[in-house]
Amino acid sequence: MNLSRDIHSLTDFKKNTPEFLHQLKETGEPVILTINGKAELVVQDAASYQKLLDLAEEARVIEGIRQGLEDMKARRTMSLEDFKAHARKKHGISV
Repeated sequence: MNLSRDIHSLTDFKKNTPEFLHQLKETGEPVILTINGKAELVVQDAASYQKLLDLAEEARVIEGIRQGLEDMKARRTMSLEDFKAHARKKHGISV
């Protein structure tokens, strides 16, 4: 992030929207918009936002795997049969 390039007032954004749209697509970096001198909004192009969502999902999956491996090492596991019985009881499923 380039502070001199990426922080602007909402008023400036409204006056120069086409230039900001070009910048957003060219750099892929978000723009922080201020209202009364205080950072209030973040604007970014759709492709960059999707990339951010994808990275967040990947991090969530990796954390789940890490937690699962930690549970295995600490022997916080159960057999498949025990899990099935637990799930049936928890969700009121009869066989």
